[in-house]
Amino acid sequence: MANIQDYIQQIVGASASKVNIPANVKDQVLGGLSTSILGSLTQTASRAGGLEKVKDLLTGKADAASSPITALAGELFSNNVLKKLNLGSLAPTLVALIPGIMGKLSGFIKDQDGDGDVDINDVLLSLKGGAGSGLLGAATSILGGILGKKK
Repeated sequence: MANIQDYIQQIVGASASKVNIPANVKDQVLGGLSTSILGSLTQTASRAGGLEKVKDLLTGKADAASSPITALAGELFSNNVLKKLNLGSLAPTLVALIPGIMGKLSGFIKDQDGDGDVDINDVLLSLKGGAGSGLLGAATSILGGILGKKK
């Protein structure tokens, strides 16, 4: 299974291909979408009860369109990327991609540890995705420390 970061980048690229993003900012927009989505997942997971919310979203139990994780991704993208790029009328179109991208993440988490169910350990394993470094590796390490687990 690909790690979640690669999976998000694939979905972002496919979703954004339908939008006419100026070539000079396309990489920043695509990277910003991916980073904002990953940021919303890791920020949520680090809060009390957050791992359960991430699990519900990534297993399809929670509706992506109304999820606070999706809303946070939109806020992060707007504040950290769109404000800097000044894309005018294109900005709402780009933000509107986020619920669809988040919806496509549904079902990403499967039983990773072979115990027959999807639990918090599976969330951690899926977020880590074998990468072990970078944003997800750091988030997994932090979450492992919070939960008293060593990964």
